[in-house]
Amino acid sequence: MFDSTLILIPAHNETASVATIIKAARRETDCAILVVDDASSDNTAHIAKQAGAQVLKLPVQLGAWGAAQTGIRYALGQGYKSIITMDADGQHEAKDLKRLFYPIIEGKADVSIGACISRGSKLRKLAWVFLKWASGLSMEDITSGFRAYNQKAMFLLASKESTLLEYQDIGVLTQLRAHNLQIVEVPVKMLPRSDGHSRVFNSWIAVGYYMFQASILGLSKRHRKHPSRKKS
Repeated sequence: MFDSTLILIPAHNETASVATIIKAARRETDCAILVVDDASSDNTAHIAKQAGAQVLKLPVQLGAWGAAQTGIRYALGQGYKSIITMDADGQHEAKDLKRLFYPIIEGKADVSIGACISRGSKLRKLAWVFLKWASGLSMEDITSGFRAYNQKAMFLLASKESTLLEYQDIGVLTQLRAHNLQIVEVPVKMLPRSDGHSRVFNSWIAVGYYMFQASILGLSKRHRKHPSRKKS
């Protein structure tokens, strides 16, 4: 079921967890795995390669979305027709990969999101409520990085139009909605981070900056829709 599918893992300083994630994904699927090393200062790239993943090393840190978009462009260039994104911090369980991918392979959606609404701190849940209001998004879990994309979604997210998105959650979801792509959510369980802390939800200051940036983006695209193309 995973023919022509690439598992994409953006990573920045994730030596404690990246090998475990790669090995688990290899047990559950026969997908190729790509780690985009976002200018890590540790041995993330070396450990990922030893664990069996392909590795792209970025010379400068682009952030989670910049690294993910680099991986999407690589996947398209290599002829992959779908991708699954996983975080490198150990929160996503490889045993859910097949369930996540079913809506894509069955043609029921362009994008499938692994949703876990029970996770997260009060800061995260407060951000969710506000940002869903600001952006008009109806998904339950708008910050999950555990997603599957078909080729239609890949081409959109690899485009220049999608390059300047600051965050992969609000920016990507509003972009997908604006182009009328079908998005579904699949309930999954998520584990606590195996090491470190969230870049966004680790302090009120970080959350404030995130909410300011993401809410502007969400409000600017709230009512934006691209007309559906009529078939000739």
